[in-house]
Amino acid sequence: MTASPPPTPPFRDPRLPFAKRVDDLLSRLTRDEKVSFLHQFAPAVERLGVAAFRTGQEALHGVAWMGPATVFPQAVGLGATWNPELVRRVGEAVSREVRAMRARDERVGLNVWSPTVNLLRHPLWGRNEEGYSEDPLLTSAIATAYTRGLRGDHPVYWRTAPVLKHWLAHNNETGRDVTSSSVRPRVLHEYDLRAFRATVEAGAVAGVMPAYNLVNGRPNHVSPHLREHLRTWTDQELLVCSDAGAPSNLVDSEHYFDTHEEATAAALVAGVDSFTDHGTDGSPIAARVRGALERGLLSEADVDTAVRRQLSVRFRLGEFDPDDDPHAHSGAFDTPEHRELAREAAEQAVVLLSNDGVLPLAPDTRLAVVGLLADECKLDWYSGTLIHRSTPLEGLYERFGAERVRFAEGVDRVRLRTSAGTFLHVPPAPEAPDPARGAQGALDPALLAGRTDLPPLTTDAVGTEFALVDWGDGVLTLRAPDGRYLSVAEDGYVRASADQPGGWVVQETFRLERRGEHGTGHLLRHLGTGRPVSVAADGVKVAARTPETAETAETAETAETTEPAETAETPVTAGTAETAEVFEVVVAEHGTDAVRRAAADADVVLVVAGNDPHIRGRETEDRTTLRLPAHQERLLEAARAANPRTVLVLVSAYPYAFAPGRLAAALWTAHGGQAAGTALARVLAGDVAPAGRLPQTWYADDADLPDLLDYDVIGGRQTYRYFEGTPLFPFGHGLSYVPFGYADLVTAVADGALHVFFTLTNAGDTTADEVAQLYTRAVEPSVPRPRRELLAHRRVTLAPGETRRLEFAVPLRAFAFWDVARGDWRLEPGRYDVLVGASSEDVRLRATVTLDGEPAAPRPVLRRGLSAADFDEHGGAALVDRTKAAGDAVTPASGGTAELLYRACDFGTGVRTVRLELAGGAGTVELSAGGARATVESPGTPGPYDYTTVEAPLLVAGGTHDLRVTLRGPMRLAHVGFSG
Repeated sequence: MTASPPPTPPFRDPRLPFAKRVDDLLSRLTRDEKVSFLHQFAPAVERLGVAAFRTGQEALHGVAWMGPATVFPQAVGLGATWNPELVRRVGEAVSREVRAMRARDERVGLNVWSPTVNLLRHPLWGRNEEGYSEDPLLTSAIATAYTRGLRGDHPVYWRTAPVLKHWLAHNNETGRDVTSSSVRPRVLHEYDLRAFRATVEAGAVAGVMPAYNLVNGRPNHVSPHLREHLRTWTDQELLVCSDAGAPSNLVDSEHYFDTHEEATAAALVAGVDSFTDHGTDGSPIAARVRGALERGLLSEADVDTAVRRQLSVRFRLGEFDPDDDPHAHSGAFDTPEHRELAREAAEQAVVLLSNDGVLPLAPDTRLAVVGLLADECKLDWYSGTLIHRSTPLEGLYERFGAERVRFAEGVDRVRLRTSAGTFLHVPPAPEAPDPARGAQGALDPALLAGRTDLPPLTTDAVGTEFALVDWGDGVLTLRAPDGRYLSVAEDGYVRASADQPGGWVVQETFRLERRGEHGTGHLLRHLGTGRPVSVAADGVKVAARTPETAETAETAETAETTEPAETAETPVTAGTAETAEVFEVVVAEHGTDAVRRAAADADVVLVVAGNDPHIRGRETEDRTTLRLPAHQERLLEAARAANPRTVLVLVSAYPYAFAPGRLAAALWTAHGGQAAGTALARVLAGDVAPAGRLPQTWYADDADLPDLLDYDVIGGRQTYRYFEGTPLFPFGHGLSYVPFGYADLVTAVADGALHVFFTLTNAGDTTADEVAQLYTRAVEPSVPRPRRELLAHRRVTLAPGETRRLEFAVPLRAFAFWDVARGDWRLEPGRYDVLVGASSEDVRLRATVTLDGEPAAPRPVLRRGLSAADFDEHGGAALVDRTKAAGDAVTPASGGTAELLYRACDFGTGVRTVRLELAGGAGTVELSAGGARATVESPGTPGPYDYTTVEAPLLVAGGTHDLRVTLRGPMRLAHVGFSG
């Protein structure tokens, strides 16, 4: 007899619902196997035929880190298109490339960590390039489109599983793993949660990643909002993946928990399902989870819940149904369609900021193309390796002809003379492959080593002429004549070895530090190690660590120790007896001289300026100013002085402040990916009319900016929604070569929505896009409301003379605000302006509608008391964690004084006593309402979570009164109660 084959286990049966299959597989796993699944790199379970799985494939604007791939514009550039349908197609192309790359390299994962939906609240945030907009509605529209493209349109199986980053209120790199964002309830609901919520509710999101920072004193990786909000927005199982190293930060840098077992348990219970920590080694996390289980901090049911969420994603990705997965053979890589889409996206991202008529350029224009980014196609930390490359200069050569284009980069050309009178020299390099950084792909590109196969620098009598660029604050790069940048590898030697600056710790930046008050000598300090350069018999290297260099090196090497912690410091093994060399900088040519020569005889000068995405404004490093680096300001001024028909072309990851009135025109584009140069040339030539729009406010001056850590967009009057000054360029701004007419505005309220109709006409002689924008403002609000709030937008292509009638249907709930008095949304009855136009400030049509709603109700403080965090207005207050698990309290910022206002408190027939829940340091609380006053002494408690109730007499007459509370001293106020 032939034995019957074993029955197919239910988890392998595609006829069963995913939930039943997940439960079956979960029941077959041992406890240790389930625990091992909690790490980013979940091992295979061979006895069940379950493959290994990893969470996390970066794919922000193309497949990142895994070698060559199509590179689309940066995320902020995709936001500038204001075109969700285009972004959906980009997401689809990226997901097809993920599938194609995985087919040949199993390191490529299908759980993609993208997009970033953090709002671009502050333009100095180092990761500005990763977000879409400062506005939650525009952000969610673009993010939803991208996730839909990544997911695919099959009703059951997903092409990739997108994870949104970074939950929550995360806009600073400075101290990002130890700083707390103070987020009041209105800001939380009306601003920070909104982009996440709308994107999750759209149904194409597999999970989220908590951010490194704390919110209201509590780390995001133990945030109660994961349970209280995120998981209520969808019926799907969401996979929450930690950021790299963040689980360990809960103990190591944040000191929020005493032990890693406690921290891991708290994160798991809060809702973290996959722990990204210790690279590919899952054993530390597994040991922490087992320890937490043994101590009773976790139950096996907690582990099951997290594993179930991971398995749910794996089933949706078709892992267990290879014969039924419609995406198994849907990969497409570097196709003509993807190349065309990269060009189209780059074109649609270009924003025309100002124009006196010089643009578009005539076909016979003689051009001077100058600037540090004119012949660059820069990549950022989350880019793939370029397959195709187009710089602005190359695009203009192709479009106008090389004979009509004169180029000057604008670098300072220098030699570095040693104290011995010799010069730094780049020796000839042997014939060897010259791969781009990351061309072979890496699960963690931070671990990629610098090249050591090239000879170190030496010295000789003539030396090598270097191209010196100052990227701001004295941060320099030095490039050899063959195009390679000076860099330092693990052995400590200085080589001309890097194709571009890059890496987690950039090894291609230096600073010249004057030696002596009046001397001409300089130390050349390598910023990646913090050590000065020295000259030795066996080559040029960085000096060994000494007491003098230790403090600087510590700052450079540990600027960020959270992602990934193990690669923050670059070891240096060069000898131990070197001393820092003193160099004299011998200038062969100033960049401004080359720019003047090129600009003088041109019809139009294009100054291409901006940033290198790895230097002074990136992940781990916030910017310090809106101004262009002084080197680039000098180049711009030299060009303008030589030729008034000067156009500034900004290629950057964030806004800058400059004087547009002194320029013939100005454009901005984010780093546009592989087709950036071709796209820019086509826009400049008028082959494509520009229609990109600014996704964030461009402020005129640093003085207009709030503190980087001020997350109160309402109280701080931040973003276009609240800013009361005059911006350099407003949110939604962008000019065209074609005039558009707006007319025939009609509004109507029906079926729970405001319907807005108007006509849009192309009044020009070429086909062009226009981005029609709909805003509102409450005319007479009872609380501070936005001065403008985006309700809807649409990018429309119109032929010459074409008129189209547009309609927007806006749900009435879009007009609501978070009413802290009731702890819920409320649509306030009254008049609302309806504003239609080409930007938040360029309003072409307006009407006023009256909406019904719910009138305000006084706070029933006699019955419910007051949660201290539910204030209407404040001064000097910070929100902190009431307990480590949940709740908020209020404390004076920096231990000083905080003033809180609670409007319209209903004291019933009157009260006699006030009760305060207090913890922390000693101080005083002053209260006043209806003419009654009380001062309460806070005795202080042993710890910040050891609350005590303090009572005091407060005789408030019956009726409704405002309550004012003043906190003096480092106490925490959690709740205020009253009794008659």
